[in-house]
Amino acid sequence: MSRGTINNAGPFRFGESFELDIERHELRRYGQLVRLERIPLDILILLAEKRGEVVSREEMVASVWGAGTYLDTDNAINGAIRKIRQVLKDNPEEPKYIQTIPNKGYRFIAEIQPRVTTVEPKPEGPQEIQPNKVRSKWVPFAAAAVLVVVAMAAYFATSRSARRPEISDRKYMLAVLPFENLTGDPNQDYFTDGLTEEMISHLGNLDPEHLGVIARTSVMQYKNNRDGLSRVGQELGVDYVLEGSVRRESGKVRITAQLILMKDQTHIWARQYDRALTNILELENELANEVAQEITLTLIKKRDANSRAPRTMSPREYAAYDAYLRGRYFWNRRTVEGFQQAIQAFEEAVEKDPDYALAYVGLADTYALLSAFDIAPKSESMPKAREAAAKALALDDKLAEAHASMALIVQNYDWDWPKAEAEYKRAIELDPNYATAHHWYAEFLTLQSRFSEALDEIERARLLDPRSLIISSDRGAILYSARRYREAIQQFREVLQMEPNFRRARIIVFAYAAEGLTQDALREAAESQKVEDGPFTWALQAYAHGRAGQKSEAKRFLHKLEEERSRRYVNSSRLITANLGVGDYEQALKWCEQGLSERATVIPWLRVDPLYDPLRSDPRFHALLAKAGLE
Repeated sequence: MSRGTINNAGPFRFGESFELDIERHELRRYGQLVRLERIPLDILILLAEKRGEVVSREEMVASVWGAGTYLDTDNAINGAIRKIRQVLKDNPEEPKYIQTIPNKGYRFIAEIQPRVTTVEPKPEGPQEIQPNKVRSKWVPFAAAAVLVVVAMAAYFATSRSARRPEISDRKYMLAVLPFENLTGDPNQDYFTDGLTEEMISHLGNLDPEHLGVIARTSVMQYKNNRDGLSRVGQELGVDYVLEGSVRRESGKVRITAQLILMKDQTHIWARQYDRALTNILELENELANEVAQEITLTLIKKRDANSRAPRTMSPREYAAYDAYLRGRYFWNRRTVEGFQQAIQAFEEAVEKDPDYALAYVGLADTYALLSAFDIAPKSESMPKAREAAAKALALDDKLAEAHASMALIVQNYDWDWPKAEAEYKRAIELDPNYATAHHWYAEFLTLQSRFSEALDEIERARLLDPRSLIISSDRGAILYSARRYREAIQQFREVLQMEPNFRRARIIVFAYAAEGLTQDALREAAESQKVEDGPFTWALQAYAHGRAGQKSEAKRFLHKLEEERSRRYVNSSRLITANLGVGDYEQALKWCEQGLSERATVIPWLRVDPLYDPLRSDPRFHALLAKAGLE
């Protein structure tokens, strides 16, 4: 075989034991199928096809992902090369197969042997279906979620083996790992992500009292990074894992799914569903009825009338659902550009289906966060958030997400504490497995100085979403507000170990300063600015330097904030923090007054945050609290 070319007609051998079958998209070792995800396998094939040539990252992106992808391709390539080396047992320092060419790319260096013919052993148990390289357009299919829910309900309803616990005995935890996109089109990642979210939602409503389902935030961290089921089980603390893949070929959709018992990693059941895309709407209605019967008769002894049952979607509704999933994809990025793209997608969903309540929830959640990210003042964003949340509730007043969104708006903008608590409780009543409702309710309880209740509530959120950085960070914020500084510092450190660049955990600066550890506060403030050079980190720097007695440096950052505020919107909380750092309490109070007029998010925290302790002896400060209904 000539250098740099491979005959696609059959498998070829390299090394002592490996066979790569391009036509069937498979890697085998000693004739046994090697589990390797699609992206790493695509890259291995590309490298092998260009044996001896340097393949740049740009070539990999163009060949494997194509233009217009919504992925962090640099990290994806690094992860894919690492996984390839793991299965090939290739040492990057002394490579036998994949050689790194610094600043250029990678090269496949193994000798390729002639085509071989293999006889594959008969597979035992459920096997993963490997993808063909398809790059055609995608048609959304929300009904796919219902297929697996049917099987899940049937399993829990009918299985009497020793592996099955009695659902009524205790609350069991399930994780739905991100469905793998085997469509061949990376631009459909947002849809397979949405299918995962849809599955979480449906399964979470099966029996909330006895079956808890881990939230999206935690499971999405395992996308393209499955480090072994044992680690997943340990980190998420679950009894079961559901994993699967989505593939489209010749006008059909194929869904595979398997349920795994974590205590011995036993595959309890596996299912494969092949359906024509044109029959999806009819199929959903049929399966929705089947799910309802299974749940009513066997799993849920006393069905909650408020649980959301699947229903048939029209083509218009499917188009709106597709746009909604894109919106959530961008919203979860938590960036200025991401929020802008999210708003566009949610508005598109509303345009396609004006009666789609979740699209309005997406708009409400996006507008509600703009001020906290120094994007827009609340006077502009919060009325839009409220209007969207109200529309969602008008369309579906049993939607837990809509009640939680309204609660957040009422809490942070209206300061109507009784109504906010009522909305949070209603959201949790409607969906006890909705981690965000527990999380935001814990924040509300903190603002009311109900720290013990807040810690209990945030633990409920963590149980449902154990890998959520924001939930773990806000547990640190609760401990800090309760003056438990050492515990808060430990909590923030745990978050920063998972993600050193996570912004919310950088308020560890305040916990260090409150504990008198000013050098640690300075270090963390400096580290924060390396990641984000803007108003948030300038405020941290001003405060840390001021508390360390370095007033001139603190004032330098304060002046940067003042100049920036003269040019564009900057959250007034940044100016309050900086003035507290330099010790100018008069100016800090003036900015508190400004924050009150702006309905700034910081105002509800004045009551509990130790940051404002120097102002508590001033009657004007207590007048501020009274205006916000906090005294």
